Amino acid sequence: MSEQIAKNRKFMHCPHFFEVMKESDQSKGIAHPPHGHEVRGTLIELPPFSDIAKNVSYADLLDSRRSQRVFTENPITGAQLAFLLWSAQGIQDFRGENQVATFRPAPSGGARHPFELYFVAQNVDGLEPGLYRYAPLSHVGEKRVAIEYLGVFENYETRITELLSGQKWASKAPLVLFFSAVPYRAEWRYKDASHRVMLIDLGHVGQNVMLSAQALGLGSCCIAAYNQALCDEALGFDGEQEYTVYAIPIGTPE
Repeated sequence: MSEQIAKNRKFMHCPHFFEVMKESDQSKGIAHPPHGHEVRGTLIELPPFSDIAKNVSYADLLDSRRSQRVFTENPITGAQLAFLLWSAQGIQDFRGENQVATFRPAPSGGARHPFELYFVAQNVDGLEPGLYRYAPLSHVGEKRVAIEYLGVFENYETRITELLSGQKWASKAPLVLFFSAVPYRAEWRYKDASHRVMLIDLGHVGQNVMLSAQALGLGSCCIAAYNQALCDEALGFDGEQEYTVYAIPIGTPE
């Protein structure tokens, strides 16, 4: 067994959370970090998504979900996009003193939800092609979704292929979601035990997206093979306080 494999296996072990938490910033009375980034660009409200999911049983949904890598040229609708974003990171409620926790469709250790959701739209009804960020703090509990326009995204197919480590099939998707980690949101509570939990949380989020896409008659495929440096640069991250952790192309399966 290599030294790196041994380290990785140990990383998966469960630490003593309650001992770690005694020394966390939360235990020291330091205010919790913001639940999301401030909106600095143009805010756009997407159409409502009530009753948009197809009427399929939960058992059928699980049985039919498969990773999809071939997409048609059909666009994603604004309501479909809204439902996908909400199902991944939408805020349903605030709880605790000083609104320390958020409740969302996907679970998260300590209700920390240490992720931001960005996307590159190439073929979404009503949206200019470009880079966007989901702004869940702008609409809470109303089943309405707001997004922030961040700018143009030129040479879509070439750049998406480069960002996702040469996976050219992903560049044919009309929509690619990118998740970033803002690690201090979880470190504030769990300190050096937080990173293992963040990876678990990321799996919860990815499964929500894939099942939601399936319920809409769309296809998706979660990607962990991406070019870290190129993704961070393209999305505007410093690579330390925020960095790319996941990508999910979505479209109508062929």
